[in-house]
Amino acid sequence: MVALDQIKYELNQYAAPLKEVGESLDLEKKGFRVEEIEGIMEEEGFWNDAAKAQNYMKELKNLKDTIQEYKDLEAQYNDLYDLIEMVNEENDESMVEEVQAEFERFTNNFEEVRLATLLDGEFDKNNAIVTLHAGAGGTEACDWCSMLYRMYSMWAQSKGFSLELLDFLEGDEAGYKSVTMQINGMNAYGHLKSEHGVHRLVRISPFNAQAKRQTSFVSCDVMPDIEEDLDIDIPDDDIRIDVFRSSGAGGQKVNKTSSAIRITHFPTGIVVSCQNERSQYQNKDKAMQILKSKLLILKQQENLDKTADIRGEIKDNNFGSQIRSYFLQPYKMIKDLRTGVSTANADAVLNGGIDLFINGYLKWLKQGCPPYKGGDLTE
Repeated sequence: MVALDQIKYELNQYAAPLKEVGESLDLEKKGFRVEEIEGIMEEEGFWNDAAKAQNYMKELKNLKDTIQEYKDLEAQYNDLYDLIEMVNEENDESMVEEVQAEFERFTNNFEEVRLATLLDGEFDKNNAIVTLHAGAGGTEACDWCSMLYRMYSMWAQSKGFSLELLDFLEGDEAGYKSVTMQINGMNAYGHLKSEHGVHRLVRISPFNAQAKRQTSFVSCDVMPDIEEDLDIDIPDDDIRIDVFRSSGAGGQKVNKTSSAIRITHFPTGIVVSCQNERSQYQNKDKAMQILKSKLLILKQQENLDKTADIRGEIKDNNFGSQIRSYFLQPYKMIKDLRTGVSTANADAVLNGGIDLFINGYLKWLKQGCPPYKGGDLTE
């Protein structure tokens, strides 16, 4: 059968890449690490330090999941090959459609596992801290900021990740002037580093009585959440700590106490805020952790080659600086100006379907592409 022969030919093209993916994952090394952690877990007093124990458990689960995913992919490849041989022997044309469906499932799974090999940056496995700032566009930009917050929230939910809202400042009429969230999950930063930059929206403004087309901008800053205690000395004279009341709903305690924290680092101009925790001390600890993470990244950015891998570049939050354009009027199209990836299904993207852009960015990075310098407004 011609159709079956074609599927078999295409499947054979995956034999070498499948082996390469296994080598890239370094499964033997991961297996040794699994044995090492399991040995540590058997030691007396393992659970005395609950936080450390949880980190070991998390690492162990991630290692085992990676190993199992590749084993499942290998088994799927072999089962599909056997299925093709069986259908050929029985000359059963009614099974060709099922074979095609199985082949498509295999290729999708292969792509997911292969992309995991691209997440090999120093901080890729970490949780991600995402900060959105409304730029040019006024109320429209604040509304656009809230739309992006919803988009990333829905993406996180689709991945089974958890989201913590760390800080936000509501717009005067709608949306957010700024919002900071932490997305917790394996490789959250590795995926979301693709979103770092300025996002441009073009649509008919719901806030304009004349229904004019409006362009607005939001900058997205993505940093890894570096959990370990960072050995970074910050002199007291280099920072200012402001205490203020949390700005949103949160019960009587939020409304009555000044527990939110803002830290300004004078040498770099970095400003970090946190109002999510219940106490002032917890907010201060979290804000200091974020500040130290930012300072560590800035230090590593002294190497320009590493800058592109860790943080990318953020330009002015205005015209000509976007990494991605979202057109909702007069037609629907979303285009990433770095990778060229585009889609007309804007609704799916705004509902969290950003994997096509994430995957395109990871491939683009792997090709050794330079950091993006800003978009052409005609794009």
